[in-house]
Amino acid sequence: MTQRRWLLVVYTTFALAFIGLLMFFGGVVMELTTSRRGAAAVDGISPYTALALGGLCFTALMLALCFVFVGLMLARQTRALGSGYGDAYRLIERFQFRDAIPLLERSIREGKETSEVLMLLTSAYAYTGQLAKAQATADRAVELYPNDPTSYITLANNYRLQAAYSEAAQMLMEAAARAPDQPILWAEIGFSQWYAGDQEAAVEAFERAASHAMPAQYGVRVFYRLANAYQAAGDMNNAVKATAKMMSARDGLATWKVTLRALEGTAYGQALRYEIAAIEQALADADAGNLG
Repeated sequence: MTQRRWLLVVYTTFALAFIGLLMFFGGVVMELTTSRRGAAAVDGISPYTALALGGLCFTALMLALCFVFVGLMLARQTRALGSGYGDAYRLIERFQFRDAIPLLERSIREGKETSEVLMLLTSAYAYTGQLAKAQATADRAVELYPNDPTSYITLANNYRLQAAYSEAAQMLMEAAARAPDQPILWAEIGFSQWYAGDQEAAVEAFERAASHAMPAQYGVRVFYRLANAYQAAGDMNNAVKATAKMMSARDGLATWKVTLRALEGTAYGQALRYEIAAIEQALADADAGNLG
């Protein structure tokens, strides 16, 4: 069973548990507000009480099944990705890259050299300044999984941390060729192309990303770039629309500010810091009604 199907099963059990909870509360409310005079009893219990108890039992059963499925998912993940993957992932989320490296290396020694493990290990090496190891690990991911877009994203991330933006954009294009309908991927292509100086290609990538729904953290940067590009081209109608969408996604900047902690000391981190400051200024100007 694929990861997506496992998640679907878990979400379904949660939904069914919620329905059981509604049955419980509905039965309790009906019992309290409706006269039981003339209502048929079931073994001395009113129908509404029976409904509430049935709903509660159904909820308990669905939650138990949900925990079973979650346990099976974790066991499956451990078998597929190695015993250290989960802990390493949580360490990387907290930017504790040095602590994550031994766990990921252990996963590889266990024979779990998956694209996900290699991607995390590449990032951990890169963020701790071990660029040669990061490059070798990213190359290994592409060698082992040439048809997996994650492998090319891994290599692109390593190039980006080295400020090799043209190479990063090229690898991201390889990933997009294997997963063409991913707006986040097109947004990342646009960022790399913009930093590489190919602004015309970047705008095309941003427009492709903007044709799909995006998380706010990507939307705020994409629409900032598009607003500037449209304004420079004299297309004020689209510039205003892009500015409005940038403003609606402004909460996404908080995620990038957290990311800056991991990028401290890198050329890309410095470039991103300047970009965030420029977006904050653009938002302030838009709030003040000064749209240029």
